[in-house]
Amino acid sequence: MIVMKDIIAKTLGGLTKQYLARQLFFGVAMAALCITMTQDRPGGTGISNLIWLVVNAALYPYSRFVYESIVDFIVGGNSFWLPAIPMLIAKCVTMLLCYFLALFIAPLGLAYLYFRHSRT
Repeated sequence: MIVMKDIIAKTLGGLTKQYLARQLFFGVAMAALCITMTQDRPGGTGISNLIWLVVNAALYPYSRFVYESIVDFIVGGNSFWLPAIPMLIAKCVTMLLCYFLALFIAPLGLAYLYFRHSRT
């Protein structure tokens, strides 16, 4: 019988604490930036947008995990030497995409973590 505690431990606890803290920092930073940018709108941020931003911030580490796993699979152990400015722009774009699509991408990461930790 699958116990809820077991599911939570295998999915939400599937990332290292250091990785989770780092990605949560960036998720919260992006949420704060969005809230700051929409604060001056008539009506403010709105409760539905606020909930969406908080959910995306919470799911961002798992969304980013999916993205980094796919890139690691494609690139493997290779490294590329490219100019810093284009790489920083690409990194920011991928971070924003992972953040704003976290609600749709993160379930893939959570499912993968669950199955990976169930096998061991």
